Amino acid sequence: MSKADLIFIDNMTDILQNGFWDTDLPVRPKWEDGTPAHTVKKFGIVNRYDLSKEFPILTIRKLNFRAAIDEILWIWQKKSNNVHDLNSHIWDSWADETGSIGKAYGYQLAQKHQYKEGEFDQVDRVLFDLKNNPQSRRILTNIYNFADLNEMHLYPCAYSMTFNVSGDTLNGILNQRSNDMLVANNWNVAQYAALLMMFAQVSGLKAGELVHVIADAHIYDRHVPFVETVLNNPIYDAPKLIMNPDIKDFYKFTPDDFELIDYKYSVLGERLPVAI
Repeated sequence: MSKADLIFIDNMTDILQNGFWDTDLPVRPKWEDGTPAHTVKKFGIVNRYDLSKEFPILTIRKLNFRAAIDEILWIWQKKSNNVHDLNSHIWDSWADETGSIGKAYGYQLAQKHQYKEGEFDQVDRVLFDLKNNPQSRRILTNIYNFADLNEMHLYPCAYSMTFNVSGDTLNGILNQRSNDMLVANNWNVAQYAALLMMFAQVSGLKAGELVHVIADAHIYDRHVPFVETVLNNPIYDAPKLIMNPDIKDFYKFTPDDFELIDYKYSVLGERLPVAI
């Protein structure tokens, strides 16, 4: 049975049973009909996924894995902030008439800085250090740039990734300020697990542990019935992720280089209401 499912079920059950409701407080998000989108939340959730044992993807609810990979490559590989470079419509509501989401996500990763070894953007600096200085304790990215927040159409949710090498094993910590647990939790986990695996492969390392730190882990009020349905779905064994072993350059990966073997899952069956 999938460990990711068990972690997700524990998180969601804890939030529903012990979380804080903001029903009587003013909130920024709204439903499409203009009604305030309230949440029940837990502060400071930390989950650990051992990628050497299984790929952390939910089976109690289907994840559109190809779209998740496409988005993580849009941010980290293309370093784009324009939805015209993305093969899904998940960012459309945040884009302007040109397709831009402002100085957010990929834009921040693409900004270059001068180091003693040369000029790098954030992604290339990580890749350089993993190959040339793997014992460094300074291998990280951060896209929560306060100077540019007023020019971002959405502040970064998953904002920092720290990489750490132990021997021949690459581990990572994903820091997230806010997580819509039903919609985005496993989406982010699967994405950053795949990213860590990509970085490990092109650096001659093994993928180890992904630690996911969430400051505000919440469930929206109109999502509660859907959560209750999902938590009662059957749990299957985790699928095996096959990644093209011939890719040695991070910038050569495409969504076609990933295949989930024996992915069994339940389908939600209804469209989720969207909070914006």
